Amino acid sequence: MAELRHSSSIGSRATPSPLKRDEDSSPFLPDNPTDHHDRHSSRDRDRDRPFWSNFHSICPFFTDEPRVSPHNYKISILWILLVIIVGFVSISAILNGLNSPYLCRKDGIVLRCPRVKEPPSLWGNPFSATTSWKPCAERRNGGISDLPPENETNGYIFIHAEGGLNQQRIAICNAVAVAKIMNATLILPLLKQDQIWKDQTKFEDIFDVDHFIEYLKDDVRIVRDIPEWFTDKSELLTSIRRTVKNIPKYAPAQFYIDNVLPRIKEKKIMALKPFVDRLGYDNVLPEINRLRCRVNYHALKFLPEIEQMADQLASRMRNRTGSSNPYMALHLRFEKGMVGLSFCDFVGTREEKAQMAEYRKKEWPRRYKNGSHLWQLALQKRKEGRCPLEPGEVAVILRAMGYPKETQIYVASGKVYGGQNRMAPLRNMFPNLVTKEELATREELDGFRKHVTSLAALDFLVCLKSDVFVMTHGGNFAKLIIGARRYMGHQLKSIKPDKGLMSKSFGDPYMGWAPFVEDVVVTHQTRTGLPEETFPNYDLWENPLTPCMCRA
Repeated sequence: MAELRHSSSIGSRATPSPLKRDEDSSPFLPDNPTDHHDRHSSRDRDRDRPFWSNFHSICPFFTDEPRVSPHNYKISILWILLVIIVGFVSISAILNGLNSPYLCRKDGIVLRCPRVKEPPSLWGNPFSATTSWKPCAERRNGGISDLPPENETNGYIFIHAEGGLNQQRIAICNAVAVAKIMNATLILPLLKQDQIWKDQTKFEDIFDVDHFIEYLKDDVRIVRDIPEWFTDKSELLTSIRRTVKNIPKYAPAQFYIDNVLPRIKEKKIMALKPFVDRLGYDNVLPEINRLRCRVNYHALKFLPEIEQMADQLASRMRNRTGSSNPYMALHLRFEKGMVGLSFCDFVGTREEKAQMAEYRKKEWPRRYKNGSHLWQLALQKRKEGRCPLEPGEVAVILRAMGYPKETQIYVASGKVYGGQNRMAPLRNMFPNLVTKEELATREELDGFRKHVTSLAALDFLVCLKSDVFVMTHGGNFAKLIIGARRYMGHQLKSIKPDKGLMSKSFGDPYMGWAPFVEDVVVTHQTRTGLPEETFPNYDLWENPLTPCMCRA
């Protein structure tokens, strides 16, 4: 009431009396030249009037004036409507500003983000963008092999395929390519026990050996075991005299011809180790890269029982609602080891942060040092997009892309660091979250538990068959999945989040939900597994386009 009274008094002081207005405008008053200066002074006084008096002239029905013309009345109505519209837009902007993407109305550990309209391409890439390329790394049918017999090659090579299943897969592809480069016979690779995986699996425990050898019979000579004439097999596994150890990472083909081939010709049989990433991509002939794709996408097949179990899991994912439904596969990399190795900072209690600091100090003492530099390092890595996405961050990004609460999600993951509390935001926003352990019975999985790589193979295949695949951090698993789905025709959607941009958005306290959604949608239009031209030092396993695919 005080404000209203104050406004009224201002208006009454600024409005001239009716009598004065009548005198000024009366047509019966004689024109007097000397009044010219007075009229100028009157206009000057009008310019000095407060805004409220001008507002009365626009909206005269707010005054005590009994006569209001229809024209002024219409103008007044238009002004009022304009003010209402501006006010409504301003209120909406304020509400959007309060809905920050990392808040999404928090209820304890539950995130509640606004629903987003589902785009047409939610479950697949646009067909028009996926028809320009086709796979062309298959073997030649009906061709005549020019390979020499086994005893006429330049010798034998033997490799240790180290690491997890997907790192081993890449090593096998590279071993076939190196054997081709040197015209050597390849002994079936040994899957070496890894310190992390703690798994001793043989090649034949996971892959179809007969198909592998048969499919590549026109490209490389492959034998199942070390030849019988070489009696001291332990020497090949342990002796440095039988090992080539100085192969640089991403070595060119010429390095093998100049440095490794002479030793093979001399010794007749040599082991190559270590053999992780020991062959480059853009420093070898295109047909060698095409051969690597042939191995990866055609020759390396899992055992039939693994393929069948994966088909059952994928079928169960597609029928969880009682009718056919699409499903998403999420590769969630947020295990304790991954979090520790990343040296990134994550939300947590003081106790959790102290425990993680002790864990890092114990596992990586050289990188940890005294810990004083780690905070700055963590900030830098997050800005550069080199930190794993937390489950809650993944949930917000998926909701911004338009995926509804009902989305069926298959999770391929190890034990998530932080347990159920860390998973709660993702699970509450997308409750239809399942793993292979929830889809299959214990009895069904018991046959695969004796080899960790068999369980990893099930995850690999279910993710490969999904309608949408989402990665949360780098690694061989994700890039092999994305590459295979591209090779299959680019239509299957494979989302690779821009973690650098997402980190910037999550850290902006003034970022509203609407602009965040726009950023997510626009940024990821080209990060869904669509065709991409290759570039120097590209990764063949994630993008097989140029060497392994042809124009349709």
